[in-house]
Amino acid sequence: MNDITGKKTTLRTAQAEGFVFCKPETLKRIKENTLPKGDLFGVAKAAALLGSKKTAELIPHCHPVSIDAFQVEFEVLDDKNAVRIQTTAKSIGKTGIEMEALTGVSVAALVIYDLLKPIDKELSISEIKLLEKKGGKTDAQITKFAAGSKAAILVCSDSTFAGKREDGSGKAILELLNEHGVETLHSEIVPDEPETIQKKVTEWVKEGLDLIVTTGGTGLGPRDNTTEAIKEILDQEIPGIAEAMRSFGQDRTPFAMLSRSLAGRIGKTLIVCVPGSTNGATESMQAILPAIFHAKKMMRGEGH
Repeated sequence: MNDITGKKTTLRTAQAEGFVFCKPETLKRIKENTLPKGDLFGVAKAAALLGSKKTAELIPHCHPVSIDAFQVEFEVLDDKNAVRIQTTAKSIGKTGIEMEALTGVSVAALVIYDLLKPIDKELSISEIKLLEKKGGKTDAQITKFAAGSKAAILVCSDSTFAGKREDGSGKAILELLNEHGVETLHSEIVPDEPETIQKKVTEWVKEGLDLIVTTGGTGLGPRDNTTEAIKEILDQEIPGIAEAMRSFGQDRTPFAMLSRSLAGRIGKTLIVCVPGSTNGATESMQAILPAIFHAKKMMRGEGH
């Protein structure tokens, strides 16, 4: 099974459909409710619900998910000589629910086949497919905000600047930004000196960057100066971003509560300060990407 520990818990939805094709006279019997095995759609609906709940037991690599809503609809299509099955599933979790929606359609189709086979020897099941899925990092409504964005990364560390420690967090942030199609124009290392940090961030803001990520200096050490240095030059703090990062990290390590991560804006540039450890930086960025880029539209006065 794929590792989904790095994914965010979000609302996820999926719609799927499939068809059972039959003879015209079979459709007539369905409408008249004169089938030898009784109620067609009631049994098929119950089977779809049961099948969706068993998806993780049937499909080896599927993660068990919480099904928070599941609807099944049937439609008799005379023009296609078919019964159309559509499922809609919702879940608040870390992974998609499309397999549950597809399994529900598939099981319902098999039950319809079973109930109709005594009167129709030409039955066929076909065109089972996913119609739509939303939620998670592949959600088009979320990923579109990152398109065309430009960013910079500032590693704030005395030891890394002096060459005594290899940078890991900056490289991890760069990789995550690349995954979301964000162009990183600058990536530099500076010591934990407030004036140096402020000067570099201000310089990049003047270039009109969409996002500046600093890494390091958010802990409790005597030289952890990044949070205070950035806070002094912010036009507006955005506490929800830091809250999201700490909440995401807290699910993975109890030490996340000690992070003094910060986020805000200077003009139309977002500034995010994440921990200097590779894991801390990675988890913090996973918590906010790509949804953080929705702020671009808001800061331009274009609403939500």
